[in-house]
Amino acid sequence: MTQWPWYSAANRVENGAMALVYPFDHRHGRPPRELKALLGGKGADLAEMTSVLKLPVPPGFTITTEACRSYLTTGWPEGLDDEIAAHVSRLEATMGRRLGDAADPLLVSVRSGAPFSMPGMMDTVLNLGLNDEAVEGLAKQTSDERFAYDSYRRFIALFGRIVLDAGGPEFDDLFDAAKSLAAVTSDDAVPAELLRYLVRRYQQLTGEPFPQDPRMQLRRAIEAVFRSWDGPRAVAYRTREHIAHDSATAVNVQAMVFGNRDDDSGTGVGFTRDPATGAKGSYGDFLVNAQGEDVVAGIRKTLPLSALKDRFPKVYEELHDIFSRLERHYRDMLDTEFTIEQGKLWMLQTRVGKRTGRAALRMAVDMTAESDIQLSRTEAVLRVRPEHVDRVLHPELAAGDRVVVATGLGASPGAGVGQVYFTSDDVVAAVGRGESAVLVRTETSPDDVEGMQVSAAVVTTRGGLVSHAAVVARAWGIPVVVGVSDLEIGPDWFEIDGTTVRQGDWISVDGTTGEIMAGRLELTAPEPPAELARICEWADDVRRGRLGVRANADSGHDAALARENGAEGVGLCRTEHMFLGDRLPLVQRMILAETPEEETSALADLLELQRSDFEEIFTAMDSLPVTVRLLDPPLHEFLPDIEDLIARDAVGSLSDVDQGLFTAARSWQEQNPMLGTRGVRLAILRPALYKTQVRAVIEAAGRRVEAGGHPMVEVMVPLIVTRAELALVRRWIEEEIDAVQVRIGSSIDVRIGTMIETPRAAVRGDDIAEVADFFSFGTNDLTQLVFGFSRDDVEGRLMTRYLEEGLLPRNPFETIDHRGVGELVQLCVERARRIRPDIKLGVCGEHGGDPESIAFFARVGIDYVSCSPYRVPVARLAAAHAILALDAEQSG
Repeated sequence: MTQWPWYSAANRVENGAMALVYPFDHRHGRPPRELKALLGGKGADLAEMTSVLKLPVPPGFTITTEACRSYLTTGWPEGLDDEIAAHVSRLEATMGRRLGDAADPLLVSVRSGAPFSMPGMMDTVLNLGLNDEAVEGLAKQTSDERFAYDSYRRFIALFGRIVLDAGGPEFDDLFDAAKSLAAVTSDDAVPAELLRYLVRRYQQLTGEPFPQDPRMQLRRAIEAVFRSWDGPRAVAYRTREHIAHDSATAVNVQAMVFGNRDDDSGTGVGFTRDPATGAKGSYGDFLVNAQGEDVVAGIRKTLPLSALKDRFPKVYEELHDIFSRLERHYRDMLDTEFTIEQGKLWMLQTRVGKRTGRAALRMAVDMTAESDIQLSRTEAVLRVRPEHVDRVLHPELAAGDRVVVATGLGASPGAGVGQVYFTSDDVVAAVGRGESAVLVRTETSPDDVEGMQVSAAVVTTRGGLVSHAAVVARAWGIPVVVGVSDLEIGPDWFEIDGTTVRQGDWISVDGTTGEIMAGRLELTAPEPPAELARICEWADDVRRGRLGVRANADSGHDAALARENGAEGVGLCRTEHMFLGDRLPLVQRMILAETPEEETSALADLLELQRSDFEEIFTAMDSLPVTVRLLDPPLHEFLPDIEDLIARDAVGSLSDVDQGLFTAARSWQEQNPMLGTRGVRLAILRPALYKTQVRAVIEAAGRRVEAGGHPMVEVMVPLIVTRAELALVRRWIEEEIDAVQVRIGSSIDVRIGTMIETPRAAVRGDDIAEVADFFSFGTNDLTQLVFGFSRDDVEGRLMTRYLEEGLLPRNPFETIDHRGVGELVQLCVERARRIRPDIKLGVCGEHGGDPESIAFFARVGIDYVSCSPYRVPVARLAAAHAILALDAEQSG
């Protein structure tokens, strides 16, 4: 037996150090599936199937994530060689075969296994242990030369691509040429003599003599899998999925079983329920005489899992029994990989399966009523993630005539419309230009991840419902159609049944029906499944009285939609949005007023319009609070662009009205307008503006009272930095309230508060709380001011680079920055509540709809969050998750 080239007598475990390698049947102190951070997801579930469920799993061992972290930071860990050697020896004893034995070789797979599911993003090497001698031994031992050389061919191709970074598409080109020469279309029909030739040619493509020592093959394969953690596609996927870059991957070394052994063998991927709809019953694909990579790569046409019943009836029954056992044990839907070797079933992997939003909702509700699972309502709420809810709210194609040019398998529900591109890079470039793009490929691979994640939809000619394209797109809520086998793709066109679509042409993709339409169809909002309302109700039961959800709404329509979606009030009504469109000339008239009388006249017209707007909002939100923010932006935003006016003035094309606007624009022009005369500062210069707005609010509330309504009014003053500012403006507001109430003969309950959006306001929250009934954190501006970032400039130019370089863990405009902006929010909350324990505290910035930010706000004691009317169901669920996590932390 060949000795390990790096073997030493010392053994890491025997010396008492923490093990870096564990066999699948190791008896851990906890259920292995709870040890994903150490064993990775794949390793933890392999250990669970082996040691707890006693399922037929090929033996093997897991090299921990700690070993990978150590390798990526300081190099190959000390003592890892010895542990691997010991576990290989144990595996050899179990299997009765030796790695590298020329007569009867042990072959292994080397697979990645991150703590979080990252399908196809890292590397796998199969059939490791073959060399020029062992392949002959395998052929004799199995009496099947074709099988032996097919296995060797596959190994060289994988090792060449992944470990040696060589070969690439040349391997596929040679194999396609061999099939053509043999006049066959199926991989398993290529004869042995051609496979022998391919092995020699493949070895010539690897760029160095192909390594013959199986133990060195294993060492290099493990290192390659470690390195793949930092590969471009893995980094891009983690960035997209917000997975920590320092969590690392485990490596699983497992004895090979062969689905490509003969026609009594096969391989497949199966789900215990339909991951697209949530319907009960097995779902998936399999191939006869194939290895696992053939199924997920979409290279060969797969058979539905139901066809197993006819081809392998005993295996079909055993597999379904295992599916039932897995669901009962995990109390969830499982995704599995399996191999059949000469009629014997082996389970290669299981994990909680990825699913569409619609499926997640259905399964969560269904499983509360199933006696084998019996989820509690709280567990059901936790099973549905905020992104699942978001996805069922995605648009669909509007009803109408459809010119269907192609049909495939609808593998990810929803619809997308865009211009056709044929490479991931072209899609990324097109989206960067502001286009909507559809990626059309023969098949997608993990290298396409960057293009896929920004595509409106994805279409592939190959692949099944569990192909790479299908699995990844479903997880991201991207519509996808796979298996459009009649589609012929050229360098910049595709053709089917005489119809040619060229790069840049528009198509519409229905990921539910599998239809592809020529042209640009309209999209409509979907009809959410009935289970959404049920889950949101259960979520409300969890969070009620602890974390409210309001909506940002600037019109009666938006307020009504928000209430329909479950909003408990309006957390932000931006009054400046009422001044746009055909009302803009009225605002400009007010700005241009040269006398108090002209200003009063213009404001009177605006008052009438705003009073009507507020009445609509109070009607839609009757008996719920409505927070009205007084005018916030600088006045220059209501005036024409000054650069355009200068250009037109230079050629003498300004009218008398334009000249007046030009004068006003120059008068109000500022070097940094977002830090200039806006919000409360504008009110101090033009107090009549805020007084008019308050009058419109209170008169609208009065009309609602007269109509039998119950308005709950909150007036918010923006951009406060001192107590004195708010005290002054509060006095004006109260004077207007009193005057209006006397005039209408009704008493209106009004709260007065402010928006905390400057660092000073956050730090001096105790002072400002003395004169405020409520605070609402404007986290957009607060983030800009804390970071010194201009959002409009930084996000488009700098943010991507900052995230790629690890200079920021997350985009702070998407998820609240805990260590900076978040600490200011927490400080303000603590200081304000010390002065006024009953002060109401909310968040109305964009972070109010972000689930991770909502979790942070729950921890620091915020009373409610406010978000877009369309994201209210997402926020309701996220708020419930936040409360449950907080309770778990406090009880733990």
